[in-house]
Amino acid sequence: MRAGICDMVTIARYLNLTLVVPELDKRSFWADPSDFGDIFDVSHFINSLRDELMIVKELPMKLQLKTKRRLYSMPPVSWSNETYYLKRVLHLARKHKVIHFNKTDARLANNGLPLQLQRLRCRVNFEALRFTPQIEALGRKLISILRKNGQFVVLHLRYEMDMLSFSGCTHGCSDEETQELTRMRYAYPWWKEKEIDSEVKRFQGLCPLTPEEITLVLKALGFTKDTLIYIASGEIYGGEKRLAALKAAYPRLVRKEKLLSPDELQPFQNHSTQMAALDYMVSIASDVFIPSYDGNMARVVEGHRRYTGFRKTIVLDRMKLVELLDNFQGGAMSWNEFSAAVKEAHQHRMGQPMDRKVIPGRPKEEDYFYANPQECLGAKEELRDIL
Repeated sequence: MRAGICDMVTIARYLNLTLVVPELDKRSFWADPSDFGDIFDVSHFINSLRDELMIVKELPMKLQLKTKRRLYSMPPVSWSNETYYLKRVLHLARKHKVIHFNKTDARLANNGLPLQLQRLRCRVNFEALRFTPQIEALGRKLISILRKNGQFVVLHLRYEMDMLSFSGCTHGCSDEETQELTRMRYAYPWWKEKEIDSEVKRFQGLCPLTPEEITLVLKALGFTKDTLIYIASGEIYGGEKRLAALKAAYPRLVRKEKLLSPDELQPFQNHSTQMAALDYMVSIASDVFIPSYDGNMARVVEGHRRYTGFRKTIVLDRMKLVELLDNFQGGAMSWNEFSAAVKEAHQHRMGQPMDRKVIPGRPKEEDYFYANPQECLGAKEELRDIL
């Protein structure tokens, strides 16, 4: 969501178009009814970018009437550069007066854009997109509670039912669970990939680590039993039973539901995006951030932590870890060998400064801009002077 909003602001600014405050998708699996203003501070968003472009809360009445009759809607081509928008989209906006982008995920290239556009993406992400006062206040309270207990690690544990179902990753699940996850995937017609070989995906490093696997990895990396670990996630598939090994190894395992009262969380219940915003704030503030899977939130958090001073983020090499885990659990490696190999594999995956990997013509395989916005790192003071 954050990345899409940043990209749309940047495109609107480049084309000198007025932007309507974005509408959020309410038809997704999560069925979250939240509007933009339920998550982000709308006034701050508009005012902080006033020197860049005009943003309005809604269309003028004349254009509202026009779009009720016919709204020109289109999905921009994925991973496009600024030339595509200038040559293919601007004339459509001029012709139709209002243009609706019905897809905003990954619609702007990672690389090859002018520096001022890359830095505007950062300015939107790190300055303009502020959460609502209610989310900010509760997020700060969560961080304060954790800080009182010393340093803490955030484990972004992607092991929710939808994640497992749509990815087809069922390693460690029972036959009954695998059947349930498969039925769910087939029940959603918009999910095109139906037949999935879980083990093939796992060996390719394309599956999230299971709670049991992440427990072994944390221990191998040297995290001791007294480590305070905050779990940022939705509802874990398999519930508390699936977290048993992790809890046994790390008794100081906490979640927002444990740190805050039901009354404090009640306004955010059934609003998964607002709950995720709380986890986002805690993830940015943590001493160490470890995602079990490199999804959108994990990658944007990684980039945000780079921006705030290259804070330690352990980006797990899941392909290598699957090999090491299977060798250790199969008896081919001792614990000391396993631990040493895990540490060696991650010594250069701790959020250090590095250049984004660029793969011309294969944007899905190259490093994501928002995970490493290198054009903006070390240049905070310049963000307000761009364009």
